[in-house]
Amino acid sequence: MMGEIQYISDENKKITGVIVPIELWREIQSEKETAYLLKSETMKKRLLDARNRKESIPFDEALEKLGS
Repeated sequence: MMGEIQYISDENKKITGVIVPIELWREIQSEKETAYLLKSETMKKRLLDARNRKESIPFDEALEKLGS
């Protein structure tokens, strides 16, 4: 379990916020970013191509190609 979610309420007991464990927050953010990228057909194709790619290059070579 990632921990408890804590609810914050005002003096009228109306929930005004939450505190979530950082692991859960990172998962939520990642899912939101992926959903945003998948809205674009171009990005969707790029993500799927990258996921299905069989060949790769060493990290140092990639940096060199990027001029880093």
